[in-house]
Amino acid sequence: MSNALRVAQGTFGRVALLDMDRPLVRHAHPHCHVLLKVEGADTKFWVRDDLVPLTSESAVLVNAWESHAYAHDPRRPPTIILALYIEPRWLAEFRPNWTASGRPGFFAEAVGTITPRIRALADTMARTMVSEPEAQHLHEILLSDLMIAVIERFTPWRDSAVSLRDLGRGLSVDRRIRAVAARIDEDPGAVGHIDDLITATTVSRAQFYRLFEASFGVSPRVYLNAARLERAVRAVSDSDASLSVIGESLGFSVPSHFSRFFHDHAGSSPSVFRAVTRCTRDLETPR
Repeated sequence: MSNALRVAQGTFGRVALLDMDRPLVRHAHPHCHVLLKVEGADTKFWVRDDLVPLTSESAVLVNAWESHAYAHDPRRPPTIILALYIEPRWLAEFRPNWTASGRPGFFAEAVGTITPRIRALADTMARTMVSEPEAQHLHEILLSDLMIAVIERFTPWRDSAVSLRDLGRGLSVDRRIRAVAARIDEDPGAVGHIDDLITATTVSRAQFYRLFEASFGVSPRVYLNAARLERAVRAVSDSDASLSVIGESLGFSVPSHFSRFFHDHAGSSPSVFRAVTRCTRDLETPR
């Protein structure tokens, strides 16, 4: 079963070292998302409608709110993947126009050939997460070097800084759709059905879906699931609430449904994810 080997979290977002032997459902993240193979079989991801390879020589590059899915082949051995979920505000500390990493089009292509430096940095990051899980400051230094190398390799930030700044100013979102997104972000567990959101906007169902996807690039259901996942990750990592209580707060009346949702979106069971993050936190706490 796929599970997290290590998870590092901070102002940068999070980095997960995942041992993957099963597919993930189509989903999205509000992050700049980079996937690098560390060990095991070559594999593939769906990014929007393209099936792209993840190998020792290539990275999969997913823009914020870009739908994607892991397409594991059950006939092949597992793959250890370094999955980076990076906050645009953290990247903006390096270059102001890197705030555009939170918008569509930051990565022009969904896959690219990595440099020997990116390969070495990814391997070092993965090894350090395993051997020194408590070294949060070192993790952030290594991640800084890795993300700078990735962005310099795969985005035209030097040549098109003005267009990236324009992109970073955001998209024009219909006020009704903005209100719906704010409602989801505030309490994703309180959203029972998408139809309830549609009713509140006074627009037709077809228009609602059209406006929502034009604004965020994903369907309302994918957006809602992303909000649920981010809330779940924080609760599983930081709170002492039982997994059943966390699941219920997010709208899952059956604990197994919450566990399946978490595993299908995060690549790990919530219990293992909690154990890994708790282990790291305990190591960081002075005795």
